[in-house]
Amino acid sequence: MKLAVLSCAPNAYSTRRLKEAALQRDHRVKVLNTLKFAIDLDQGSPDLFYRQKHLSSYDAVLPRIGASITYYGTAVVRQFQEMDVFCANTAHGISNSRDKLRSLQILSRHHIGIPRTTFVRDKKDVIPAIERVGGAPVIIKLIEGTQGIGVLLAESVKQAESIIELLQSQKQNVLIQKFVAESKGRDIRAFVVGDRVIAAMRRVAQGQEFRSNVHRGGIAEPVELDERYVETAVRCTQIMGLRVAGVDMLEGKNGPQVMEVNSSPGLEGIETCTGLDVAGAVIDYIAAQVDFPEIDVRQRLTVSKGYGVSEIYVPEGSNFVDQTIAQTGLSEHDINVLTLYRGAKVIPNPRKDRLLEAGDKLLCFGKLEAMRDMIPARTRRRRRPAVSQLEAEQPQADGS
Repeated sequence: MKLAVLSCAPNAYSTRRLKEAALQRDHRVKVLNTLKFAIDLDQGSPDLFYRQKHLSSYDAVLPRIGASITYYGTAVVRQFQEMDVFCANTAHGISNSRDKLRSLQILSRHHIGIPRTTFVRDKKDVIPAIERVGGAPVIIKLIEGTQGIGVLLAESVKQAESIIELLQSQKQNVLIQKFVAESKGRDIRAFVVGDRVIAAMRRVAQGQEFRSNVHRGGIAEPVELDERYVETAVRCTQIMGLRVAGVDMLEGKNGPQVMEVNSSPGLEGIETCTGLDVAGAVIDYIAAQVDFPEIDVRQRLTVSKGYGVSEIYVPEGSNFVDQTIAQTGLSEHDINVLTLYRGAKVIPNPRKDRLLEAGDKLLCFGKLEAMRDMIPARTRRRRRPAVSQLEAEQPQADGS
């Protein structure tokens, strides 16, 4: 395998370890500076130049894209994808994970446990937002901060107001997040490769520091995760569109609370702590996957006129409930069920004899017009939100 590691820090521990692990396995590997690429576009022939020379062919790419170069870095990764080169993490997945607000929006929709979070711009919305997440103390986060930078603890509402006002005056977007007191300055970092957690550590903050990041002086210890934490970490990685990720979770009283999914997780802390060859596991995974380059499924499936991908929801009382997929008649209308979502369970390529239940979601490909007609009437009505009448005696009209 010929592997390119995209990194602006060739001497960083993670980059060196990945290169070393690839060479130990007799792969050819080069560390390429992400900012030294030129992206050439022409009809039918996307191309790349590196340091003014035409880039030779590679079997796989392992992106290590820093937060400061996200836009250009993801553009380079996207170009590799368009050239049908396997990318350990896709441009779409990296973009999703890099924006804290976007990542939490995605995870929330998929019923992943996250600390209660709010995002506001208007000064008048700050106090109501703090109250909605449970009141002070609260965590205030910059949307694109890394390694604990831009994460602040406000002990009081007044302090939170001052911090948010200051950050917003500097054109910074901030999140207000519930302080999970029971985590006691600890968090879990699960390192996911493919569909497995290959290593995990618990990070513990020291002294008065509430941030447990190793870069902030936190101490790491190896930990054996229970099934809930393993399943959550793997699901988050897949939901974000990543294959290699570090998933940071708080140990909440109701189970894992996901704080962040990192698309370029550091190796030094987790390898030192666990004694495991994490870099080697990443390289082995890539080597096993190089024949399956990432494709934009939605883009490929919507090329044909009138065809596309859509989701059919099966509500309580739908005619589809207690019917098999075959009995729904979807295939007769040129509609294929690609994936069945049932609660937290994902069932790819479901059998035709599988019975449907209320609450199921079907990811389908087929004629868009036919799919529109197949959506049960109850679902269509459900998509129109009911507008409630405000009670006359409500005193806080501005907060509605």
